[in-house]
Amino acid sequence: MATTPQLFEEPFDADEYIERLAWRTPGGGSKGGAEAFDPKRLLEEFENHIEELKQLDEKIQRRVEKLEHQCHREAKEFAHKVQDLQRSNQVAFQHFQELDEHISYVATKVCHLGDQLEGVNTPRQRAVEAQRLMTYFNEFLDGDLRSDVFNNPEKIKEAADIIQKLHLIAQELPFDRFADVKAKIASKYHDLERQLIQEFTAAQRRGEIGRMREVAAVLLHFKGYAHCVDVYIKQCQEGAYMRSDVFEDTALLCQRVNKQVGEVFQSPETVMAKLIQNIFENKLQAHVKEKLDETRHSDIEQYLKNLYDLYTRTTALAAKLTEFNLGSDKHTFLSKLIKNIFSTYLESYIEMEKDYLRTRSAMILQRYYDSKNHQKRPLGGGSIQELKERIRQRTNLPLGPSIDTHGETFLSQEVVVNLLQETRHAFERCNRLSDPSDLPKNAFSIFLLLVEHLCVDHIDYALEIGLSAIPSADAKNANLYFLDVVQQANTIFHLFDKQFNDHLMPLISSSPKLTECLHKKKDVIEQMEVKLDTGIDRTLNCMVGQMKQILATEQKKTDFRPEDENNVMIQCTTACSKVCVYVSRQVERVRKSMDGKNVDTVLTELGVRFHRLIHEHLQQYSYSSMGGMLAICDVAEYRKSAKDFRVPLVLQLFDTFHALCNLLVVAPDNLKQVCSGEQLTNLDRNLLHAFVQLRVDYRQARLGRHFS
Repeated sequence: MATTPQLFEEPFDADEYIERLAWRTPGGGSKGGAEAFDPKRLLEEFENHIEELKQLDEKIQRRVEKLEHQCHREAKEFAHKVQDLQRSNQVAFQHFQELDEHISYVATKVCHLGDQLEGVNTPRQRAVEAQRLMTYFNEFLDGDLRSDVFNNPEKIKEAADIIQKLHLIAQELPFDRFADVKAKIASKYHDLERQLIQEFTAAQRRGEIGRMREVAAVLLHFKGYAHCVDVYIKQCQEGAYMRSDVFEDTALLCQRVNKQVGEVFQSPETVMAKLIQNIFENKLQAHVKEKLDETRHSDIEQYLKNLYDLYTRTTALAAKLTEFNLGSDKHTFLSKLIKNIFSTYLESYIEMEKDYLRTRSAMILQRYYDSKNHQKRPLGGGSIQELKERIRQRTNLPLGPSIDTHGETFLSQEVVVNLLQETRHAFERCNRLSDPSDLPKNAFSIFLLLVEHLCVDHIDYALEIGLSAIPSADAKNANLYFLDVVQQANTIFHLFDKQFNDHLMPLISSSPKLTECLHKKKDVIEQMEVKLDTGIDRTLNCMVGQMKQILATEQKKTDFRPEDENNVMIQCTTACSKVCVYVSRQVERVRKSMDGKNVDTVLTELGVRFHRLIHEHLQQYSYSSMGGMLAICDVAEYRKSAKDFRVPLVLQLFDTFHALCNLLVVAPDNLKQVCSGEQLTNLDRNLLHAFVQLRVDYRQARLGRHFS
């Protein structure tokens, strides 16, 4: 393999190079190739190749030294060139400084010469101008306007400039000597002013923006410039209001005019502000007055809707107009325009809102009670009957028959939704139409009306009626519909609370009224909770009373002392079955009527009373051996019903009671062992003894000695 520098170019792999060299050597491969492996020949080839590499290294080294020498020589030559260029640059920089100083000197001389020329030329121009004005003044003095500038319509711009200056000069002249000429100049001044305005009007109708700009620039120094702007504004609005939507038309008009104003007038922001002011004070104010005055005294609901809609659309229009250049304080400017339109209506807004809400809410409620053929009963009076009802609500004293409402709760979700919807609209209008400083106070007054009509006139009234309709605990076949009242009142109050958080809180959250609102809400809740608690308590008493009646009617003394104990089926008694069915039905009603933790609270109370009733009931009987087994069957069934409560305490009570009933059937010798069991060991010994005494064989077998 010939040794050349190209063999060592990157990427170079020494192992691969050696392998390739060995492979090319005859007898040098790992297997010897076609020939047997010959290490001597391979060694000889390596030695020869090493010599070639040494020669190649020397050759390359000589070439590198030659290139290094050449590089050093060229670097020295380049350094000399750079030094020569630096010297040339320094010379050029010196020449540039000299030239700059010379230019500055010449410029100073030129400025000085210009100042001298201006000092000579300015008085000359003033003199020429004064002479020219005096010539024109003489023509007015003579009464003969001979100059072409006053007689040629083409030169109206030049004539306007002259007459404007003459008019200013005439103001300084004494009236007694120059009254006639002053009148002539003023007449010509007004005549030219009128011609310019006519020319501007004609150019506007033709759409000639350039001509409008020229005439407006001339009129800028005339007193009639404001009239020119008024004419422009008037003509802009011609044909702009072809549709019924005045707000959309106004936005389109201002969008179109804004670009044109910037091309025509030197102070476009002033013209735009005047245009918008003209639209607000004329077009919009007339539109608002027409819409509101036609319903203000005839249809207050429509009036409030129109007021809200018009005010909202006006403020939205004002927000769009802020994109235009209307001066430094455009927000204040637009706010004043809106206030001028709506101030008279907004001053009386909240009183009209409250009157409407009060009337509308009363009508919704009355319509509901009329649909039920119900005449609302006055609450809080002083009659004896009402006093009896209030005493009976808080006690279980039988003060006469309860009111029969035939299961009607006198609560309507539709009525509530209507009341909340009306109030929501009132809050929305209040937020939009109230002054920021009055907003919390106005929102609170609306909230008080909601409390009055929804919470007091509807919910509280229904609770009062519901309490009056709860039968006494010993009533037969009582309709315990108060749980339906609880369910509906709970649903309604959730809706009330949602509106409180969603619509009232944002309006009062940062004001002192927040505390007052929360306090009022808390009072309302507490008053309702007191009545709900009273009604639920009395309803639970009625449930227990119904169970008592079932037990008193269905339970017989022979149930637990059968005459023929050998032919008795071990199953729960009829009274137990009916009570369990009744209890299951009531538990389901409680679950449907309550929510959250209230379910467990009420079921716990019902379960405790249920347990107490059964415990006291079974202590009224004496038990034979077989009767004790039947009692245990009953308690086991009662315990099944207790599982429906899903309350650990109630289930524990019945578990203990079930263990206690075992005392009725165990052998006398085992009584002490059973009483020491896990479930009975913590019970009062007197209670255990009293239960053992219920056994028929207590006295016969003298079980007392086994128990003691």
